[in-house]
Amino acid sequence: MTSKRYTDEFKIEAVKQITERNYSVYEVAKRLGCTTKSLYAWVERYGNESSKYNQITDQQKEIRDLKAQLRRTEEERDILKKAAAYFAKESL
Repeated sequence: MTSKRYTDEFKIEAVKQITERNYSVYEVAKRLGCTTKSLYAWVERYGNESSKYNQITDQQKEIRDLKAQLRRTEEERDILKKAAAYFAKESL
């Protein structure tokens, strides 16, 4: 039997449900399909007191957004290259 792997973002959102929205650990565990033991560990690690992790996740979010923007820009560049080659061939 394999255990599920959760992203840090998933864990932080689960912790926010407990710390900010005042849901019980049991409710969140049941709704998300994870164990209460995992949630208690996540609260200890990612709780409001852990601003270090909140800062890291902000940086990770920015990196993810920048990577997505880079991917879109590269796709646009590739399309423009193909279009330029097509029109250059047509004008001959």
